[in-house]
Parts: sequence; structure tokens; C-alpha cells
Amino acid sequence: MKACYLGKRIAGIYTVVPDNRIPFEEEAANYAAPVDQTLRLKKVMGFGAHRIVRDASCASDMAVAGLENMIDRGLLDPEEVSVLLFVSQTPDAPMPPTSNLIHGRLGLSTSVLCLDINQGCAGFIVGAMLGFSLLDNPDCKTVVLINADTLSRKCSAQDRNIYPMVGDAASITLLKRSDNDARIWARMNMDGRRASALQIPAGGLRMPSSAETREARDIGDGNRRALDHFYMEGSEVFNFVVSEVPGLIDQLCEDSGVAKQDIEYFLFHQPNKFMLQKLGAQAGLDRERLFTNIVEEYGNASSATIPTNICHNLRGIVDERSAKVMLAGFGVGLSWGGLVMDLGKLDFCEINEMSF
Repeated sequence: MKACYLGKRIAGIYTVVPDNRIPFEEEAANYAAPVDQTLRLKKVMGFGAHRIVRDASCASDMAVAGLENMIDRGLLDPEEVSVLLFVSQTPDAPMPPTSNLIHGRLGLSTSVLCLDINQGCAGFIVGAMLGFSLLDNPDCKTVVLINADTLSRKCSAQDRNIYPMVGDAASITLLKRSDNDARIWARMNMDGRRASALQIPAGGLRMPSSAETREARDIGDGNRRALDHFYMEGSEVFNFVVSEVPGLIDQLCEDSGVAKQDIEYFLFHQPNKFMLQKLGAQAGLDRERLFTNIVEEYGNASSATIPTNICHNLRGIVDERSAKVMLAGFGVGLSWGGLVMDLGKLDFCEINEMSF
């Protein structure tokens, strides 16, 4: 799908990460492979540390804490909220929608539209596209886009292929109308035929969770996980990213009439440093403008990686001026999409550590 939005803007981004920061070295002994072999992954994949929630904290807990802080500081007027979009793969429960639970905890008006979106790596793009569209309603003042996940709770701590890269985070993005005539260009692609490359096989109605699906087993390469755990077919996902995403980048540049060299920053979803570097090389992007440091410091927090990327790397820039950027997400679904837009001047752009 190709889309274009006029008179819309990202007004501010607020990211919450757990203060529980675990360096890669501290977990190296948890895996069946020799420690020295595991540590070689640090340089290649860009594993540094990840942020993990403690105990039973949920994505909604991080979101509510962030929203309450924003309201207390005057960054968000609850009376201005028209829509609450919650994008996550780790909801509190199958029902009711987690967006409704957040709504209730904040005591928002009954006129607020609450929506849950089951999306992962491209979830920020999906949420932004829906949010920009909803702003065409004249009664819609502010769309609160929440991208939050606690995927660490759905991963095996003995799976070296997955656990070191996964992180937990919640990002809150305010979408509003703008008098600026700059256009926002968007594209989103999906291929459900390849959806099994990234999945949690058990836990739904197709394969209900049971004692058998919860049992972690050796999967043949020294890693242990259960059917209830997050699984990724690494080589298939890598090939998907380097074959499909460069074309998306070219399409977005053609749609927007903005050449690659005129884009100041490429702010992409970050599964790991190696994959991003290969993607950048395949797409002909300058390394200096393609950040790869989020997975090193926070881990891969699914749809929250793009707003986390913005807050970590561009705070102090986009809160002072506008920058031409390309945002892109790719992964579970399989899904891949992006935006080309002028980002800034933001009302706020920050990351906060909180205890979860």
C-alpha cells in the first residue's frame, strides 16, 4: 500500500526502558555453546546489553508509567486525547484489549477511541499510517501511538539465537495535525506466505499452551526453547531483509522525490547490527546516516525500536529543528514498510529509565 499524508506531524516522542540493564557477558554462560564462542557474537551481531523487565511487568505498565509522567509534566493533555493506539505482540490478555485497560487506568474520556494492533517490527509504521489517517477526522485532536513489548517474557533464556538481542521498551508518540504543507510519504508491504519465519507457535487457539508446549527442548544446535517461545528462522529473515527492503527504500525515494543523499538520517528497526550493515550496503546507504547502536544498548524491542532510535540518536536535534528522515520497519508478518518525512521541531524527544 502506498499512502501520502498532508497536514500531519509527529509532535513528540517519549520512550520508557527498564532500568534493568544486563550486559551480554553476564549471560554468556547460560548457553550450551562455549563462552568464548558465544562472546564472538558480540562484535559480529552488535550485542552489548539489553533492557529486561523484572518479574511480571507488562508492556502496559511501562506505557501507563510513561503516560502518567507525561501528563504530570504537561507534555500531554488528557482532554486532548482522541485516539489511543496500542501496538504490541505481548498484550496483557487475549481480552479485553490492552488499549482499553490503559484507558481505564488513566481515566480518559469515554469518547476516546481505543484500538489494539497486533504488529511487531513494522508496527511503528503501521501505527503511524493509521494514526495519520484518523487525524483527517475534524474532531480528532491527538492520536497517542503506543509501541510497547515485553518479548523477553516470551523468549527462552537458553536460546542464544534469540535471547541476547531481545529487549523490552515502550514508546509513546503523539500524532497531531499541522499547518505545515510538507507531505509524509508511506509504503507498507506484507507477505503472509512467509509468516512462519518469525513466530510464537503455541499459546493461541490453534495450538493452546500446555505442559508439552511449555517444555524447553534442545532444538539441535545447542539452544533450548519451547513451542511457547519466540522463534526466528535467522537465514530466511536475513535474506528477506536484504532482498526486499532495498527496493522499499528506492520506492520511497521515488514517491517522495527525495534522493538518498538528501535524506539526513535513516532510522530503521534494529534486529541486529550485522543485518543492518548488510542492508545498508545493499541499499547504498552511508553508514554515518544509518544508526546501528540501539540493539547494542537496549536490545530489539520490536515496534518500539524506531522511536527509541529517534530518541537515542536525534534528541537535541529534532527538538531544535526539522530533519528529513526515512523511517523503516521490517520483520514479523512478514511485513516491511517505511515513511519519508520532515521530523521536528518536536515538543519533546526523550528516553527515561524506570523500574520495572
